[in-house]
Amino acid sequence: MPTDMSTSPSGRYDTASAASWRRNHDDAPDTTILFARLARLPEGPERDAVRDELVTAWLPMAHRIAGRFRDRGESAEDLRQVAALGLVKAIDRFDPARGAFESYAVPTITGEVKRHFRDRMWALRVPRRIQELRNRVRVARRELTQHPGTPEPDAADIAAHTGLSPAEVTAGLEALECFSTLSLDAEPATGDDGWSLADTLGATDASYDVVVDREAAKDGLRRLPERERAILYMRFFEDMTQSRIADRLGISQMHVSRLITRSCARVREEALGRRPGGRNGPHRRGTRDITSSTAPA
Repeated sequence: MPTDMSTSPSGRYDTASAASWRRNHDDAPDTTILFARLARLPEGPERDAVRDELVTAWLPMAHRIAGRFRDRGESAEDLRQVAALGLVKAIDRFDPARGAFESYAVPTITGEVKRHFRDRMWALRVPRRIQELRNRVRVARRELTQHPGTPEPDAADIAAHTGLSPAEVTAGLEALECFSTLSLDAEPATGDDGWSLADTLGATDASYDVVVDREAAKDGLRRLPERERAILYMRFFEDMTQSRIADRLGISQMHVSRLITRSCARVREEALGRRPGGRNGPHRRGTRDITSSTAPA
């Protein structure tokens, strides 16, 4: 990588200085003529051939940059492919009039590899804001402990150093431990009784019983006379009172009450008849419970 970025005080590349730029790596070939030719060519096979030649010439540099990120949980081959993608982007975007290609390509390729780690290497998808907090906290911890004998900084120290709030520092610290995940089959660090992490998560969902009861009651409800089905629908789906149902059908409230009781008992008996003894012994739900379980949640 060149020590002189060949820039003017304004921050733009100085073409005159770039002409005297000296390469520090053997994998930085002189491709000035190829880039000038690429800039003049229109889209087509000839331009594609020149572009491929530039990629081949600079690929060893991309591989060298990828090697800086080895031993971080990603295979060397995948890192080389990501770096090669960054190289192609650098070639496509480079303006030969603005200076040396290597001074533009190195940060472009490095940024592509870093984005790969940021966006692809998390076992769980972590929001960009949390990833950025993690990086700021990590850098702050390194800066605060760079002198030998310096104690490990706490959240307050990091917050004062970075200007982050305590809550943001806490989120960043938690994210430091979240780059990889544990298997649910892993045993807790303090456990010696054969339990796994999966055994500590979740609970029995009572809704499963409701689903089973609804399915068990469906056939019995279908076999009821039409008027009784209508009464149950108005009572348990439309939440109508027995008095309103009686007024709509032109019968007494007592008659409606008897029909509901009789219909629920019939559906309950038919449901129990298809499940002798129930799943865990006799069914414990009441007549009203079985029928009301068919109502929408």
